[in-house]
Amino acid sequence: MRKIIISDNQDISKAGWYYLFQGQPEVFDIIEACEKAQLIDLLTEFPDSLVILDYTLFDFESANDLVIMQARFERVDWILFSAELSDDFLRSVLYNTHSFSILMKDSAKEEIFRAFKDALKGIRYICNYVSNMLINTNKSHNNLNPKQILTITEQEILKDMALGKTTKEIAVKRFVSIHTIMTHRKNIFRKIEVNNVHEATKYAMRAGIVDMAEYYI
Repeated sequence: MRKIIISDNQDISKAGWYYLFQGQPEVFDIIEACEKAQLIDLLTEFPDSLVILDYTLFDFESANDLVIMQARFERVDWILFSAELSDDFLRSVLYNTHSFSILMKDSAKEEIFRAFKDALKGIRYICNYVSNMLINTNKSHNNLNPKQILTITEQEILKDMALGKTTKEIAVKRFVSIHTIMTHRKNIFRKIEVNNVHEATKYAMRAGIVDMAEYYI
């Protein structure tokens, strides 16, 4: 029996998948992974699994990190199931491998069923939203004001980061968990294509998110 590994830290998403599995004629052996190290252990034990992964909630460093893992476990099929994925991330994983199916968390139930059935057969499925987004080549970072790349919340968190606040301090200020801020931080770095706080701070200054005078106070 093929293993289905749900790698998603949102309880509501996991509950949704279990609900969908109940309506299937096949019986699946379902396992959960909560972090990358645990996922690697499971894939080592079950190298022909189907992984349902929310990349944005897992501790991957970059799209390349995910592509490398796919190359390591060549028999694994993947469904990337997230609320938000950037153009650059999607192009990276889709152009470097054919093992990733893509779904958004607001995809229609019919698309989710189709993606799941195709992935079980080793067929890549890309939801309509992502297909349309990738086809529309006119939308690029070059045509956007730097602030438009980030949400208001992400701009506020980036500003706090640039002004030297720690992850814990930002979490306390916003009344959220440290894990939530770490997720925002990873999404910010991915969207603005930087690898560290220093580069993110320079971006924040160029974009006007942080005032130069305010930074040097």
